[in-house]
Amino acid sequence: MIQSPLNYTGGKFKLLPQILPLFPKDIDTFVDLFCGGCNVGLNVECKKVIYNDLDEHLLYLYNTFKNLDKESTFEWIYQIIEKYNLSNVSKNGYEYYGCESGKGVGDYNRDRFLKLREDFNTKTSEDYYYYVMLYVIIVYAFNNQIRFNSKGEFNLPVGKRDFNQKMKEKLSSFIDRIKSQNCIFSCKDFREFNISTLTNNDFVYVDPPYLITCATYNEQGGWDEQCEKDLLAFLDKLSENKIRFALSNVLRSKGKQNDILIAWIEKNKDKYNAIHLNYSYSNSNYQTKDKTSETEEVLIINY
Repeated sequence: MIQSPLNYTGGKFKLLPQILPLFPKDIDTFVDLFCGGCNVGLNVECKKVIYNDLDEHLLYLYNTFKNLDKESTFEWIYQIIEKYNLSNVSKNGYEYYGCESGKGVGDYNRDRFLKLREDFNTKTSEDYYYYVMLYVIIVYAFNNQIRFNSKGEFNLPVGKRDFNQKMKEKLSSFIDRIKSQNCIFSCKDFREFNISTLTNNDFVYVDPPYLITCATYNEQGGWDEQCEKDLLAFLDKLSENKIRFALSNVLRSKGKQNDILIAWIEKNKDKYNAIHLNYSYSNSNYQTKDKTSETEEVLIINY
């Protein structure tokens, strides 16, 4: 299976062996409505993929990888690394930078990373090079995450790692996949997504921000109870139009429960099926003796 080159919050790569066998086998168009790192859409057998996400930086980054020559992408990555004198441990090793593997290269890269981040945030032309810069920033940022402040500035601090061989291989495989796929990238709020073009041969996968968990996508009021209710109404509309869907979500997590989702499942128990997944498979941090802290993840389907 192909893994996203981004360490995107809530990524489903480790859950793919559980959820992919539950998907229909005869998909024409697969809609990844909250695509995030694209892990699911990359690995589904279908004729066409629509990757949709509300984060326009993400979609422009993916379009850059799809449209820019692959060799040019890697050439620019290494040019940026050299221009800002960032570490390249795969080439030089940790000792070259006065660092240890356990602690990483954050101390060496900090000032260099901040200069790169500043130049990126003040760059006015959002061309292909701009988005390759963004990718390099993500690679060298804390936990390889993506976060912009309310001013539109990337604001994560430096991380421990750099553009190592594993990251290079993941990016290479990702680029090959999206270049060979019949896929498009769109940036729409799910409430504005046009379902009139979909048929009962298509399939919509929905992996929204989780109402009862904390993540960067829930900062600045990113997802609230009204969003949750609107999404469930959207899924009901899909079902009314005989369009197949699967919803990934959590019923309970760390002592909280999603009452809106639970009530919706109960109301529609004759139409939808809630399949419980082994969440500890994807995140061992939730393997705990305290049952109130466990995460109860489900896949809800209408077929």
